[in-house]
Amino acid sequence: MGPTRKTNVCRRLSRRALGCFSRDAGVVQRTNLGILRALVCQESTKFKNVWTTHSRSPIAYERGRIYFDNYRRCVSSVASEPRKLYEMPKCSKSEKIEDALLWECPVGDILPNSSDYKSSLIALTAHNWLLRISATTGKILEKIYLAPYCKFRYLSWDTPQEVIAVKSAQNRGSAVARQAGIQQPVLLYLAVFRVLPFSLVGILEINKKIFGNVTDATLSHGILIVMYSSGLVRLYSFQTIAEQFMQQKLDLGCACRWGGTTGTVGEAPFGIPCNIKITDLPPLLFEVSSLENAFQIGGHPWHYIITPNKRKQKGVFHICALKDNCLNENVLTVTASGRVVKKSFNLLDDDPEQETFKIVDYEDELDLLSVVAVTQIDAEGKAHLDFHCNEYGTLLKSIPLVESWDVTYSHEVYFDRDLVLHIEQKPNRVFSCYVYQMVCNTAEEEETINRSC
Repeated sequence: MGPTRKTNVCRRLSRRALGCFSRDAGVVQRTNLGILRALVCQESTKFKNVWTTHSRSPIAYERGRIYFDNYRRCVSSVASEPRKLYEMPKCSKSEKIEDALLWECPVGDILPNSSDYKSSLIALTAHNWLLRISATTGKILEKIYLAPYCKFRYLSWDTPQEVIAVKSAQNRGSAVARQAGIQQPVLLYLAVFRVLPFSLVGILEINKKIFGNVTDATLSHGILIVMYSSGLVRLYSFQTIAEQFMQQKLDLGCACRWGGTTGTVGEAPFGIPCNIKITDLPPLLFEVSSLENAFQIGGHPWHYIITPNKRKQKGVFHICALKDNCLNENVLTVTASGRVVKKSFNLLDDDPEQETFKIVDYEDELDLLSVVAVTQIDAEGKAHLDFHCNEYGTLLKSIPLVESWDVTYSHEVYFDRDLVLHIEQKPNRVFSCYVYQMVCNTAEEEETINRSC
């Protein structure tokens, strides 16, 4: 069965102007995105490289904002030239932002302050401060001092837009202790917070005396995921752990006495004590073996994705039902984000005269699959971004990238509605950012405009 005939853009716009929709508010949004999808994919639409910039520090992108200088300078990617939204004051190396997440206002929630209804950047600094920063002005709205006893380094969502997990660097111990063969029992710490207003769930330690020779751990959707060098992955309920092993309930901003010291929770120099210490192995929910601990879980009903724990299976993904571990034979391809693709791509060999697929992702709002394909010609590679119909696999649009593509460099490509953004990391920590925007006027010149940001 082939694709059904779609209503043209003019008719959709006319119906929208007349209000010819149901009372469901989502219908208008879906109609608007359908119009944008048609515009993106039509033959006359081009994506033009409107500006390019380079940096000595990492470049990050999140929902129309490009971050430079370790998140201290924010530029809008929506305009046809770089437009600075804000720039925070210069800071010392110890105060630099090491990781960040974008928080957006929840729908329907009553929040304590008017500023809470605008997007915020949740940032982690090198000296263990957790900050909430206005995404439009760069003003610091809230700050929490985490702890003096470890170095926190990574931010992730436990529950998207609701609960964050702050993970410490792994505790390697001192050089003298390592030479003497003395192992540190605590591998790392996980600090868990509900966001806006910030409230502490607790800080959990991952102890080798309890979990054995564990190599890493993380938190996702209320599940503590513990990993081992053998490829074994074990899952535990964080809620059960918190209820069973929390030593004392702590509240941010409140006085606390801990280990003979008194201070205010979340303020320097006291910080937040580790108040969840597991003394017995908690009930095991599930375990599986996977190459390099590659493991993702989701879907309805629940499924998980693994790579069989053999070196020759690298690049192969198995999707299994959580209830009985049965392999789903109907699934052919999985994207890096874990989305199941209902069609197959034939990955070509690394032949310089042929194309290889480097990045596959899914644009959920436009229901398009984006594929970066690279052709290596002599020493220079050329890439193009292809849009495929997610339902039928049909190629709808191909966008050539004007910059060369070196397969030995690290690359990120974002397709966000009418924007394509390519971030490249070259040797010696040189980062480049190429911004493409949708252009419907075919008479416009196709010259690349390089502007310094």
